[in-house]
Amino acid sequence: MKTRSGQKIKMATLEELMGIPGEESASEVDISLIHGFKNHPFKVVDDDKMEELVQSIRRNGVLSPVILRPADNNTYEMISGHRRMHAAKQAGLSLVPAFIRDMTDDESTIFMVDSNIQREELLPSEKAFAYRMKLEAMKRQGKREDLKEGSTSTQNGWKSETAELIGKQVGESKNQVRRYIRLTELTPDLLDMVDRKRLNFTIAVDISYIDKQVQKWLYEYIRENGFIKPNQITALRKYISQNETIMTQQLMISILNSVIPVKAPARKVTFNESKLLKYFPADYSTKEMEQVIFSLLDQWKKDKEAEK
Repeated sequence: MKTRSGQKIKMATLEELMGIPGEESASEVDISLIHGFKNHPFKVVDDDKMEELVQSIRRNGVLSPVILRPADNNTYEMISGHRRMHAAKQAGLSLVPAFIRDMTDDESTIFMVDSNIQREELLPSEKAFAYRMKLEAMKRQGKREDLKEGSTSTQNGWKSETAELIGKQVGESKNQVRRYIRLTELTPDLLDMVDRKRLNFTIAVDISYIDKQVQKWLYEYIRENGFIKPNQITALRKYISQNETIMTQQLMISILNSVIPVKAPARKVTFNESKLLKYFPADYSTKEMEQVIFSLLDQWKKDKEAEK
């Protein structure tokens, strides 16, 4: 590979020093020449773990090279290593070790997702967009395979297989992969509620099939009421599917409220102390009187049940 602007030093690997051919070597690349992956679905946040990574890089440097691919104007696109590069910047570094690979858009998308998807504590939104990006890339690759002479694959076949394949790779069922992908159809506010565990995952999937304008009203409803129940979304979707009436915010609220069970008014029973005292000896305590009352009530209940 030709040396490009920003590649300062070529670092030989241990295998190269030992004379073993064919191994990949890392280059030191100017961080200012690296831009992030387009629509990168994984968040890079300045939390405690990031601070630990920054301190580690200050002490030891970037031990694991990032993965880049060549881009226009002697720049590079980050494929894997966004957190490491962010930490390197925070640590004051101007260069980062990198493996530079020529990849197609779909190859880089799949590699980017695969190198991040096994991280712990991924948010639902991160999984959702990562699965979607990989699924679409795999479908495009499958479609290109269909065009090859002698291929017996069909595009529908690829559509049914890709979700299952992703599921096997990440340890989830193909249906769960599809549920995550449905989350990408939510408005940003609702998706943020899922990430913050203010909106149940299954309910959020059901909401994803509803028009975006109605989703905005749902967000306001949840924000004001603090919750939404599965039967409310079921009732709303059923009404939308069976009626041609134009949905309004007030109509939506009416539908949602119509399926909330009405609580029976609380009943309060009080006993007049002066009336109770005429049934008990003067030295009976409150606890003793309660025991007698409940004992008599238990007997009354048994008698009523016997009558039935």
